[in-house]
Amino acid sequence: MARKEPAADAANPGRLKQIALTYKMTRKADKKIGLVLAGVGIVVFGVLLAIGFLIGHPIYAGILGVLLAFLATAIVFGRRAERAAFGQMEGQPGAAAAVLDNIGRGWTTTPAVAMNRNQDVVHRAVGKAGIVLVAEGNPNRVKSLLAAEKKKMNRIVADVPVHDLVVGTGEGQVELKKLRTTMLKLPRVLSGPQVTVTNDRLRALGDLMSNMPLPKGPMPKGMRMPKGGNPRGR
Repeated sequence: MARKEPAADAANPGRLKQIALTYKMTRKADKKIGLVLAGVGIVVFGVLLAIGFLIGHPIYAGILGVLLAFLATAIVFGRRAERAAFGQMEGQPGAAAAVLDNIGRGWTTTPAVAMNRNQDVVHRAVGKAGIVLVAEGNPNRVKSLLAAEKKKMNRIVADVPVHDLVVGTGEGQVELKKLRTTMLKLPRVLSGPQVTVTNDRLRALGDLMSNMPLPKGPMPKGMRMPKGGNPRGR
């Protein structure tokens, strides 16, 4: 048991430091976070303590009030910190990929499966809802990226539904903070083994493309690839 104490002692300062950093980050975007948390804690504790005096057990109610006040403060802090984080990520390249990486178990995500020179990008997630293509960038330009990627998916896994989402604040788009919720609300149509097979097919395609030999320079016009054997002859 003595060996575990130093590890536990080292972990606690790490958690406290992380909470402090999260609070500082949140406070930059939410100036009233301190007052809000203090107000939530005081109100919850005050209500429980008042109930305790009414029923004749102020000490027990006070202890319960401290616990519930701490819980309520933690919940409010978590939600406001998440909102602040999404606010800072909004519009940043790769923000959707960061959300997909934390979507939860049962999903396999692949960032930047398609991209153009303007840095519009499409990410892919595979789960029991099927294949979800998530685009971020100019809404007009990403349409062609999504169309090409959907066509590719339908050619490889024709029996798997393919959804497409565009991250943004415009009409028909999904806000970054609602991306995870939107994906989790999609109907589940695949079983676990089907998800595995789909991932295997897509992974095999990626390996095939990465291992395919490509010419290092532009191919001359009119040049035909040899059908087999040594291209230089015997």
